[in-house]
Amino acid sequence: MNILIFLLIFVLSYFLVLVSMPIFIKIAKKIKFVDIPTKRKNHKNPIPLVGGLCMYSIFSLCYIIFLGLNNLKHVSILIGASIVFLVGLIDDYYKSKKNEFSILIRASAQILSAIILFLSGIKFTGFLIPFTKKYILFPGYIQFLLTIFWVFGVTTVINFSDGLDGLAGGLTCISSTTFFLTAIIKNQNDSAIIAVLIFSISLAFLKYNFYPAKVFMGDSGACFLGYILAVISLHGAFKQATLISIFIPVLAIGIPIFDNISVIIKRFLNKKPIHKADNTQIHYRLLESGMNTKQTVKYLFLMTVCLNLTSIIILLLKV
Repeated sequence: MNILIFLLIFVLSYFLVLVSMPIFIKIAKKIKFVDIPTKRKNHKNPIPLVGGLCMYSIFSLCYIIFLGLNNLKHVSILIGASIVFLVGLIDDYYKSKKNEFSILIRASAQILSAIILFLSGIKFTGFLIPFTKKYILFPGYIQFLLTIFWVFGVTTVINFSDGLDGLAGGLTCISSTTFFLTAIIKNQNDSAIIAVLIFSISLAFLKYNFYPAKVFMGDSGACFLGYILAVISLHGAFKQATLISIFIPVLAIGIPIFDNISVIIKRFLNKKPIHKADNTQIHYRLLESGMNTKQTVKYLFLMTVCLNLTSIIILLLKV
């Protein structure tokens, strides 16, 4: 695909988020759709929760324009994204009213979205053994379980990482860059287009979300971004992956994945609810060590860049 098409996709989606975000912020303040400060949160004033709504809206519009809804996979991706986003938006609404939303409903929505992807043919099927070129095809039930686990897991860890201004959006920008390069090298135009879209809307969002944030993405935005990252990797990086290159998407989203595995283990050992938010994640621990918000975010960005560079090296070595 011509590089000018990717540039057009980037410019259009970036510009639309940039100019429409202030409108969403204004409306959110008017209807009091805001995140209320708590002891665990760093902001002192209510912050609009419409970053996810803006990003989802522009993504969906550009997705339909540049990819269309002319095949089952394209339709399934957007349906899955819409389910995850809408349930997250309801969750945000509950939080804005200081109420709790059912964790079971949220988890069910993510699993349902993963099932929709699987049924459309977007799934983890197996891996290629280097040198022998023998492809190991997993049984259907293993493919199903791995696909559900990956989509649910990535959606969850990106949501969990949304704890500091600019963090989740920045991690998404870095990871989507790696997925874009992977798609280009593998000649996967659909995945490349989705990667450019998610990069551009996240980058534009950061204009309003870097410390001190003017808007939050909310659970709707974080779950939406996590879901799309999972989709790109299943639709692109995992396709015909070798035993080694299978780690490319894992490394690309490495910081939230490894951190949240550690957090879940700690919560389990301490007999605390796994889904219950606390201050055990890496960004909170770095803050407690003496770093400020900007330093913590930059440090985690640097670690993420290093892991993504490692994944790109693996990709280029074709092992």
